[in-house]
Amino acid sequence: MRKRYDAMTVTEEALAFSCEGEHLFGVLARPELPAEVGVVIIVGGPQTRVGSHRQFVLLARELAAAGLPTLRFDYRGMGDSSGEPRDFEAVTPDIRAAIDTLQGACPSVTRVVLWGLCDAAAAALLYCDETQDRRVTGLCLLNPWVRSEASLAKTQVKHYYGQRLLQKEFWVKLLSGRLNILTSIGELLRKVGQASSQASRSGEQLAFQERMARGLTTFAGRVLLILSENDYTAKEFLEYVATADGWRGVLARPQVTRVTIDGADHTFSSAAWRKDVAVACTKWSQLSLECQPAAR
Repeated sequence: MRKRYDAMTVTEEALAFSCEGEHLFGVLARPELPAEVGVVIIVGGPQTRVGSHRQFVLLARELAAAGLPTLRFDYRGMGDSSGEPRDFEAVTPDIRAAIDTLQGACPSVTRVVLWGLCDAAAAALLYCDETQDRRVTGLCLLNPWVRSEASLAKTQVKHYYGQRLLQKEFWVKLLSGRLNILTSIGELLRKVGQASSQASRSGEQLAFQERMARGLTTFAGRVLLILSENDYTAKEFLEYVATADGWRGVLARPQVTRVTIDGADHTFSSAAWRKDVAVACTKWSQLSLECQPAAR
């Protein structure tokens, strides 16, 4: 399909490629004049290459209209791709295959940006940690997933229960007798206990978060971190990185650009929020990456 989106004509092309014996499918948004920088949109689970509210479709077209070839694809076990379902910790081969496919279809692409929302952002960091792929010179990470029982409990205690005390509805229910205060206090104490006991556990449970931090710390390229203002996953991420040893100071590095989308929820469900994301990604990709040397 050929269509004009803003700056230039964009062609959308279905691509089939392989990964460890399975058949993967994706859609490439190709600009008339492809830049040296291309984008691979990683799907979070359980989702397909369309994205919530068609966000991945619309984003790929906008990026391509700005000259950035963009591939969105279903990894193994998702959407139209074959294979057994898998989670974000097991898609490094799929991401590598997608990068190879993008470069094969667009030979001008020498540098790649990985784009991911939620656990797809985690997958991008795990890919960097596991491969040190020098073709990847940029990361767009949206509301990264660092979920554990401890981080969820801590976030709920700070944001949900703290906010409840400021709500008129809470006090109306309490004073009218419609709220069981003992049950509420018990639930709060249980959450506090979870945050304390789980945080004291070591090692294996937090392995993927630690590998994410290592991937980001050792990444030499530029990073765009986009956070939704009204999203528990984003709040949980900020709470976690503020105290976890491997994350301290990582977000303050000069190559990390942070953007908060005011009022946005986790999946950027409004057209305005999706537009804000597309504009931020496009400007960052063009301004931050065009002067970087090509990967060797």
